Amino acid sequence: MVKERGEKVVATNRRARHDYAIEKTYEAGLVLTGTEVKSLRQGRANLTDGYAYIDGGEAFLDAVHIPEYSQGHWTNHATKRTRKLLLHKEEIIKLSHAVAAGGYTLVPLKLYFSDGRAKVEIAIAKGKREFEKRQTIREREDKREAERAMRTRNRLGE
Repeated sequence: MVKERGEKVVATNRRARHDYAIEKTYEAGLVLTGTEVKSLRQGRANLTDGYAYIDGGEAFLDAVHIPEYSQGHWTNHATKRTRKLLLHKEEIIKLSHAVAAGGYTLVPLKLYFSDGRAKVEIAIAKGKREFEKRQTIREREDKREAERAMRTRNRLGE
Protein backbone atom coordinates (compact mmCIF):
# COMPACT_ATOMS: atom_id res chain seq x y z
CA MET A 1 0.00 0.00 0.00
CA VAL A 2 1.31 3.43 -0.95
CA LYS A 3 1.90 5.79 1.96
CA GLU A 4 0.09 9.12 1.79
CA ARG A 5 2.11 12.30 1.41
CA GLY A 6 1.18 15.89 2.02
CA GLU A 7 -1.82 17.46 3.66
CA LYS A 8 -5.50 16.81 2.92
CA VAL A 9 -7.91 19.20 4.65
CA VAL A 10 -11.14 17.56 5.83
CA ALA A 11 -12.87 20.50 7.57
CA THR A 12 -12.15 24.11 8.52
CA ASN A 13 -13.79 26.29 11.14
CA ARG A 14 -14.23 29.60 9.34
CA ARG A 15 -16.62 30.80 12.03
CA ALA A 16 -13.83 30.65 14.65
CA ARG A 17 -11.74 33.23 12.78
CA HIS A 18 -14.79 35.51 12.73
CA ASP A 19 -15.75 35.07 16.40
CA TYR A 20 -12.27 34.93 17.96
CA ALA A 21 -8.96 36.76 17.82
CA ILE A 22 -6.43 33.97 17.26
CA GLU A 23 -3.32 34.28 19.44
CA LYS A 24 -1.30 31.10 18.75
CA THR A 25 -1.93 27.80 16.99
CA TYR A 26 -0.84 24.26 17.78
CA GLU A 27 -0.97 21.02 15.78
CA ALA A 28 -2.31 18.04 17.71
CA GLY A 29 -2.90 14.41 16.84
CA LEU A 30 -6.27 12.78 17.45
CA VAL A 31 -7.13 9.46 19.07
CA LEU A 32 -9.82 8.03 16.77
CA THR A 33 -11.63 4.75 16.23
CA GLY A 34 -11.60 2.95 12.87
CA THR A 35 -15.00 4.13 11.65
CA GLU A 36 -14.15 7.74 12.55
CA VAL A 37 -11.06 7.61 10.35
CA LYS A 38 -13.06 6.12 7.47
CA SER A 39 -15.72 8.80 7.83
CA LEU A 40 -13.04 11.53 7.85
CA ARG A 41 -11.44 10.06 4.74
CA GLN A 42 -14.79 10.54 3.02
CA GLY A 43 -14.35 14.25 3.85
CA ARG A 44 -17.15 14.56 6.38
CA ALA A 45 -16.78 16.53 9.61
CA ASN A 46 -18.06 19.70 11.28
CA LEU A 47 -15.93 21.82 13.63
CA THR A 48 -18.37 24.69 14.15
CA ASP A 49 -19.45 23.93 17.71
CA GLY A 50 -16.20 22.26 18.75
CA TYR A 51 -13.89 23.28 21.56
CA ALA A 52 -10.91 21.86 23.40
CA TYR A 53 -10.17 21.69 27.10
CA ILE A 54 -7.48 20.49 29.50
CA ASP A 55 -8.43 18.01 32.22
CA GLY A 56 -6.04 16.13 34.48
CA GLY A 57 -2.96 16.98 32.42
CA GLU A 58 -4.54 15.74 29.18
CA ALA A 59 -6.14 17.63 26.30
CA PHE A 60 -9.55 16.74 24.88
CA LEU A 61 -11.60 17.83 21.89
CA ASP A 62 -15.36 17.97 22.44
CA ALA A 63 -18.52 18.66 20.38
CA VAL A 64 -16.85 18.04 17.02
CA HIS A 65 -19.32 16.26 14.77
CA ILE A 66 -17.91 13.33 12.76
CA PRO A 67 -20.90 11.56 11.17
CA GLU A 68 -21.29 7.79 11.32
CA TYR A 69 -19.51 5.80 8.63
CA SER A 70 -22.01 4.85 5.93
CA GLN A 71 -20.79 1.23 5.58
CA GLY A 72 -20.35 0.80 9.33
CA HIS A 73 -22.43 -1.55 11.45
CA TRP A 74 -22.75 -2.07 15.20
CA THR A 75 -19.13 -0.93 15.71
CA ASN A 76 -19.93 2.61 14.51
CA HIS A 77 -18.84 5.50 16.74
CA ALA A 78 -20.88 8.16 18.53
CA THR A 79 -20.98 11.28 16.36
CA LYS A 80 -20.14 13.89 19.03
CA ARG A 81 -18.00 12.00 21.50
CA THR A 82 -15.05 13.48 23.40
CA ARG A 83 -11.74 12.71 21.66
CA LYS A 84 -8.30 12.83 23.21
CA LEU A 85 -5.70 15.17 21.71
CA LEU A 86 -2.08 14.13 21.41
CA LEU A 87 0.20 16.97 22.49
CA HIS A 88 3.55 17.27 24.21
CA LYS A 89 3.43 17.83 27.96
CA GLU A 90 5.01 21.30 27.64
CA GLU A 91 2.33 22.32 25.12
CA ILE A 92 -0.45 21.11 27.41
CA ILE A 93 1.03 23.12 30.28
CA LYS A 94 1.24 26.27 28.12
CA LEU A 95 -2.35 25.81 26.96
CA SER A 96 -3.65 25.24 30.49
CA HIS A 97 -1.86 28.36 31.80
CA ALA A 98 -3.28 30.48 28.98
CA VAL A 99 -6.84 29.27 29.61
CA ALA A 100 -6.48 29.56 33.40
CA ALA A 101 -5.30 33.18 33.05
CA GLY A 102 -8.81 34.01 31.88
CA GLY A 103 -10.40 35.36 28.74
CA TYR A 104 -8.93 32.67 26.49
CA THR A 105 -10.39 29.49 25.08
CA LEU A 106 -9.16 26.63 22.89
CA VAL A 107 -10.90 26.35 19.52
CA PRO A 108 -10.28 23.91 16.65
CA LEU A 109 -9.48 25.67 13.37
CA LYS A 110 -8.79 22.86 10.95
CA LEU A 111 -9.11 19.06 10.78
CA TYR A 112 -6.81 17.39 8.25
CA PHE A 113 -4.65 14.42 7.36
CA SER A 114 -0.90 15.02 7.39
CA ASP A 115 1.06 12.14 5.84
CA GLY A 116 -1.88 9.82 6.52
CA ARG A 117 -2.35 10.78 10.19
CA ALA A 118 -5.39 12.69 11.47
CA LYS A 119 -4.43 16.08 12.92
CA VAL A 120 -6.32 19.04 14.28
CA GLU A 121 -5.07 22.62 14.46
CA ILE A 122 -6.18 24.19 17.73
CA ALA A 123 -5.73 27.82 18.70
CA ILE A 124 -5.57 29.86 21.85
CA ALA A 125 -8.22 32.47 21.11
CA LYS A 126 -9.86 35.44 22.77
CA GLY A 127 -13.51 36.19 22.03
CA LYS A 128 -14.24 39.27 19.92
CA ARG A 129 -16.92 41.77 20.84
CA GLU A 130 -19.56 42.77 18.30
CA PHE A 131 -17.87 46.04 17.34
CA GLU A 132 -14.55 44.25 16.83
CA LYS A 133 -16.23 41.83 14.39
CA ARG A 134 -17.73 44.75 12.44
CA GLN A 135 -14.36 46.51 12.38
CA THR A 136 -12.64 43.38 11.01
CA ILE A 137 -15.25 43.09 8.24
CA ARG A 138 -14.88 46.80 7.41
CA GLU A 139 -11.07 46.51 7.20
CA ARG A 140 -11.34 43.48 4.92
CA GLU A 141 -13.79 45.28 2.61
CA ASP A 142 -11.60 48.42 2.51
CA LYS A 143 -8.57 46.32 1.60
CA ARG A 144 -10.54 44.57 -1.14
CA GLU A 145 -11.72 47.92 -2.56
CA ALA A 146 -8.17 49.31 -2.54
CA GLU A 147 -6.87 46.27 -4.41
CA ARG A 148 -9.69 46.56 -6.94
CA ALA A 149 -8.91 50.26 -7.49
CA MET A 150 -5.20 49.49 -7.98
CA ARG A 151 -6.02 46.79 -10.54
CA THR A 152 -8.25 49.09 -12.60
CA ARG A 153 -5.68 51.90 -12.36
CA ASN A 154 -2.89 49.59 -13.56
CA ARG A 155 -5.04 48.40 -16.48
CA LEU A 156 -5.82 51.95 -17.59
CA GLY A 157 -2.19 52.99 -17.26
CA GLU A 158 -0.98 50.29 -19.68
